[in-house]
Amino acid sequence: MDVMARFRTVAAAGLALAATSVPAALAQGSLFTAVPVELSNFVLVSAPIGQGERSQLNIYEQRTTKRPCFAVAAGSPAMVDPLLSTFDFTGVCNRYIDGNGYSLRIGGDDLGTRYRLSVVNTGSDIELLATPTKNPSQPTMLVARAGGAASGFVQLKLEPGWTLKRRAYGKKSLGHLYVYRDSAPVAGSSASPAPVEAEQIESSTAPSY
Repeated sequence: MDVMARFRTVAAAGLALAATSVPAALAQGSLFTAVPVELSNFVLVSAPIGQGERSQLNIYEQRTTKRPCFAVAAGSPAMVDPLLSTFDFTGVCNRYIDGNGYSLRIGGDDLGTRYRLSVVNTGSDIELLATPTKNPSQPTMLVARAGGAASGFVQLKLEPGWTLKRRAYGKKSLGHLYVYRDSAPVAGSSASPAPVEAEQIESSTAPSY
């Protein structure tokens, strides 16, 4: 075999190895990372759908001090006035209303395709649950709760260990939030029975990366 033939053989083998190793590398961790946010600029809300028989998670963000994006009343449960719905909030507020705007993440594992965030009215409280979508044997996790029964726009307060982070690609922060926890909760500490009625509306628009 001449020198050029040997070179072509080695090059082809190298390309084949690279092609097989890339998916394995990506499978070891998320393509995206999670970066901290100023939690005081955000509010998680149980927002009624239609006539209010069901609710879904909304997250409102105060981006500037130009004008308030929301107002939270005192008490528990706390009612939320979504002020951003009354004006053009471009550049002032952000509103995350479905799976395009937020998803679940635990440590380095992006669970957006395996869990959904669902608001459940238990009769005595309003709970935000992370429920498995592909493997029903996986646990349902209690993420936040209102602290009592109420109707309308109600604040959901994160359970201990949960927070918000922003999706990032390299050094660039993206327009997507993670409902985040460093590690999975210990069995029984933040788990909840499977929801009877849960809802997360999926948008038909492109994902907000």
